[in-house]
Amino acid sequence: MGGCHSYPSATKADSKTVQPSDISSEKLGINNNNLEERPYLQQQYVSQRITHTDVFALTALPPGVDQAEWLASNTVAFFKHINLFSSALSEFCTPSTCPTACGPGNTVYVWTDDHGRKLKCSAPLYFDYAMSYIQELLTDEDVFPTKAGSVFPPGFIFLVQKVFLLFFRTLAHIYWSHYRETLALGLHPHLNTLFTHLTLFCQQHGLLEPEDTEPLQDLITALRQQG
Repeated sequence: MGGCHSYPSATKADSKTVQPSDISSEKLGINNNNLEERPYLQQQYVSQRITHTDVFALTALPPGVDQAEWLASNTVAFFKHINLFSSALSEFCTPSTCPTACGPGNTVYVWTDDHGRKLKCSAPLYFDYAMSYIQELLTDEDVFPTKAGSVFPPGFIFLVQKVFLLFFRTLAHIYWSHYRETLALGLHPHLNTLFTHLTLFCQQHGLLEPEDTEPLQDLITALRQQG
């Protein structure tokens, strides 16, 4: 999951070309693991992080820094960290183990193509689309300019919001469907740190709506109670 490549084991339906013109989710009553408990909420796990740095200070806009520049630089950084983390779990996220892109609360994420057709696809394909889409944006000079004197396009904030929604869904799927593998690999402190940083950044800069984060609101609350 999370790479920018295709998965040869994907189903025929997965091979269709779609564009993320609209990103939506549906409550379909399906999930990949049917966990009755949420192990990521257990005290011995939720308390673990790799750093006790003041994350609020890391997310706040520094004095004198342009907001668009701050959003852009952090978007690139989060993309690298989330892509790296999800790649570490890619062998566990396959079309057979994860036939749908699930999150907590039986949420299933689907793509909508340019014709308005919703496509239910496996989790690895969904997040392959997501990371490929984000990578295309980040390498587009008209969207994420890198040259001195360049300006960000109108509506830049809305593109950033869409990107962070995809980031959130990537981590939501990991928590919901691959947390046991995360524990086995000893990566849960890294995951908690990354997720805390992401959600605080989104809160400070208004990047996600409450309905976007609701599936993991219990975890967000638990992590913040840990300081």
